[in-house]
Amino acid sequence: MIALGGRGGTANAGSVAESSAGAGPIDYSGATNSSDATYYNDAAFPAADPYVLHDKPSGYYYAYSTDGARPGADGTPFAFGIYRSADLVTWERLPGGALPLNEPNRWGRDWFWAPEVYLNEQTGKYFLFYSARQRDNVQRDFGYADFEEPSKVGVAVSDSPAGPFRTLTDSPLDYFPYDPDYHDVNLIMDAAQRKPPATLAEGQTASLGTYIPFIDPNVFFDDDGRIYLYFSRNAYRNWVWDSDFGKYIEESNIYAVELTRDWWDDPAGQTKPTITDVYRDANRRPGAPAGARRDGYVPILSYAADKQAWENAHVNDYAKTGGANKDRRWAEGSSTFRRVIGSGSRRRVVYYLTYSANNFANEFYGVGYATAPSPLGPWRKFDGNPILSQDPALPEFSTGHGSLAFSPDGRQAYYVHHGRPTTTSSRRLYTDRLLLAGNGNDAAGVPILAIDAATGDRPVPSGAAPYRVTTDAGRVSVPVGATATVTVTVRSAAGARLALANPLNRLRFSIDKPQQASIEPVGADQVRVSPLRTGTALVRAYYQRRLASGEYVDVHSGGEPVGTQIVVATRPAR
Repeated sequence: MIALGGRGGTANAGSVAESSAGAGPIDYSGATNSSDATYYNDAAFPAADPYVLHDKPSGYYYAYSTDGARPGADGTPFAFGIYRSADLVTWERLPGGALPLNEPNRWGRDWFWAPEVYLNEQTGKYFLFYSARQRDNVQRDFGYADFEEPSKVGVAVSDSPAGPFRTLTDSPLDYFPYDPDYHDVNLIMDAAQRKPPATLAEGQTASLGTYIPFIDPNVFFDDDGRIYLYFSRNAYRNWVWDSDFGKYIEESNIYAVELTRDWWDDPAGQTKPTITDVYRDANRRPGAPAGARRDGYVPILSYAADKQAWENAHVNDYAKTGGANKDRRWAEGSSTFRRVIGSGSRRRVVYYLTYSANNFANEFYGVGYATAPSPLGPWRKFDGNPILSQDPALPEFSTGHGSLAFSPDGRQAYYVHHGRPTTTSSRRLYTDRLLLAGNGNDAAGVPILAIDAATGDRPVPSGAAPYRVTTDAGRVSVPVGATATVTVTVRSAAGARLALANPLNRLRFSIDKPQQASIEPVGADQVRVSPLRTGTALVRAYYQRRLASGEYVDVHSGGEPVGTQIVVATRPAR
């Protein structure tokens, strides 16, 4: 079983029937759908840092993205694009975005990144966590008015997964993570902030202590009711001495803090999340400069604690770019879930955390994962990382920062992430299978994760089908010389409407008596019937999917084409 916090109405959010350790792989033929429908990653939608919510009340999947927002119909500017899908693989972009940027509680100046949305099914409230660069009170909250990147996390709420969301207060999360042991070398660097001290001894002359800018929030709801916020310590203001390379490298790491439950349980959705008392002011030290509260945190992932060479793609960028870029190392974009493996006396819980490393704009960007016996660790990276990285043969470049989602019936897992179809294109939306079993176990006996990165044809997620085609008029009566337009809808097994405007989906129309009437597709979901003479004809609408080759083929269920029919009765002109 897998429990995935926040997707459902309680801390015990969701589960899948994937096999536990030692079992064979789940059927990947698509037979569970009683359908031969396929999909492929066409990289059609601009998206970055996508997070997927399966909204069970509506049957839809919603993907929230750093990119993709558009102004509303009234010109309102928005942050965070929203995509919707009935089957997890064919998407449509919704108008506007998630967060109005003209809202009265706006606290972020810019750099609105990494949105994630969680539904409490008991209260019907949707919570949006996001990061942005703080606009006001930077001196108070970070210690310096010119702090290089004062990033914080905000929380907004809505009664609909499509938004708009409203930020709960005019300030970010009431959390001030503080590192009391960091020698703030930024204070002894020049204004460009690219070249750190040449020696560790020089760096240790800098004063101790700094506030931590943080981004990429991910909320995990454990089965015991406890709630954890995972976040990335932004690389800015975190120069770490690397003894192997003999120099300072600017790093982002992944940390966690426990949240209270009152915000989640509030039926009105008006309570702002807070951290638990044990972390409040836990890192205050005598002699530190004046400033806001100095809160604690738990280190989750860092390079020094578990070194992996694939994360070193940018540690020499300063020399390579003639000083244009910093020497950096990233761990960011985390997503956490738990699995129960074994049974009886061998039953145990394993926590998984996926993360991205290297620069998001670079071909070396990829995804690894770590496991732990508890939400706060200790965490250990998988020796076979990365499990997702560029593959020019697909092509699929700069793959990373995604989230876990399950097929409609919960039998299959997917990793929805961003990537690039070329080395120069913008980030796009990809959906790849995340294989949770059948890949063997690691040295600790923990099932190994694998991602089936593909741009070729793959079966649609289990439980998406059988698809059903309906019309708004099963019978029309039209006089010769007039016309009638019929709307056709395709729905998933859960009843959600498929995005027929997405070119991966298409309707094919035929008529049994072309001498009786002519037919013409109108838009993506309508057919216009024009009678030629009196009588009766039968119009059929069939659902098709586009293959990676560009060819369209009929979708079958139980061996029969998926479609419907419209009886057309034509009568004399008046």
